[in-house]
Amino acid sequence: MAQSLFVAACSLLAAAGATGSPAATDGGKAASVATAATTGSGTAPAPNVPHGPYGLGTPVTPRQVSGWNIDVAPDGKNLPPGSGTLAQGQQLYTAQCVSCHGAKGEGGVGDRLAGGFGTLKDRKPIRTVGSYWPYATTLFDYIRRAMPLTAPQSLGDDEVYAVTAYVLSLNGLWPDGQPANAQTLLKVRMPNVDGFVPDPRPDVP
Repeated sequence: MAQSLFVAACSLLAAAGATGSPAATDGGKAASVATAATTGSGTAPAPNVPHGPYGLGTPVTPRQVSGWNIDVAPDGKNLPPGSGTLAQGQQLYTAQCVSCHGAKGEGGVGDRLAGGFGTLKDRKPIRTVGSYWPYATTLFDYIRRAMPLTAPQSLGDDEVYAVTAYVLSLNGLWPDGQPANAQTLLKVRMPNVDGFVPDPRPDVP
């Protein structure tokens, strides 16, 4: 059925290209057949469903976009509400992170997370969260989107704040007793924050 409708539509559209608009020559039957061929039925789609020039797709709702729009900028833009503690972060790190990154962030199957200060100019620099990463917000963003490796995006925002604070504490960058939230995270000045330069290329926004 679908194949025959498709063939019929193609034939009529080809004829229309040579003789004029289908609506002008056959009373609109070609348009009806074409619609049936592309939608799988003999009736036109509902008028409240836009399909664009190719008759495909539907608009994305704000709720659908919000599930993907979770990236956090260096200046903290898009940090979510929530709060965590070092104690919670230690518990989560022990349960979810130690097997790859080591008990003290020394690395293993996964990357080393702690230490390496003063080595970036060495022949073999040790690039860790503490020695290399320029922003604490980037750590929150990465953990939120990609960790733990076996179940990315499974942590709640409170849990991500807690783990972020604990990883920073392994580098001596988080004070004991301070809760982790959008405000306190922005107060962290990473040691290598001035080790990066702006990208001057004119084609990069």
